[in-house]
Amino acid sequence: MGAYLDIINFRTLHVVLITIFCSFLAIQFHISFDFDFLLISAALIFPLVFTIREAFKRRERALQSLSRFKASLMTIYYCFENNKKLDAEKKLHIKNVLQRVADTLIVCISTKSDSKDKLDKDVGEIFAFIQTNEEYISGGTSLKIFRFLKDTHDSIENLVAIVRHRTPISLRSYCLLFIYIFPVIYTPTLLDSLGNDASFWLLSLIGSFKAFILISLFNVQEKIEDPFDQEGLDDIRLDDFKLTV
Repeated sequence: MGAYLDIINFRTLHVVLITIFCSFLAIQFHISFDFDFLLISAALIFPLVFTIREAFKRRERALQSLSRFKASLMTIYYCFENNKKLDAEKKLHIKNVLQRVADTLIVCISTKSDSKDKLDKDVGEIFAFIQTNEEYISGGTSLKIFRFLKDTHDSIENLVAIVRHRTPISLRSYCLLFIYIFPVIYTPTLLDSLGNDASFWLLSLIGSFKAFILISLFNVQEKIEDPFDQEGLDDIRLDDFKLTV
């Protein structure tokens, strides 16, 4: 049941109330006209579907970046762990650094932090560790680590960009505005199709159902717009990408 109630909010109530009010006016004052619904498809359905599709693409890109981020950190960890010249204390230290990098990234993207300075500082500790322990880490191993460290940086920048840059705000605002206007246009058109002797409840029921579908799709898009906030049913399970070694 929670999966269905998750897409219902105050906007749903607003749209249904507007539809009922428009149905009352249409019946009371016999307001009806014929309107081409192809225009509604072009003006509302296309941008609504576009924003939903783009939100899903952002979620998939986030999953790819998180997977690459964890894989690169795991590989870096194995490079250090397999080094027989490093003592147990140094290995534990770099392990804690890598785990802290993963934890800091998750906090950064889930809280929509404006600054990633702490994250950059934590990642920089990996480079500092290599420099400090050059005599224990061969040149070939260092190059491998730097290769995977690049993947780590790429993933971080992609994830931060996904958090800060959303699907076009103006397009989403336009969709919401048109959904609110939809009952004003649709109700008289529906009355014209059903005939002026149609009942108020039938007009309200059909109109509210279609308006409910539109606002629910908009709410779905909004829920998946931020896949990191842990508020929607389709949000990414960030704990899966912590470094648990």
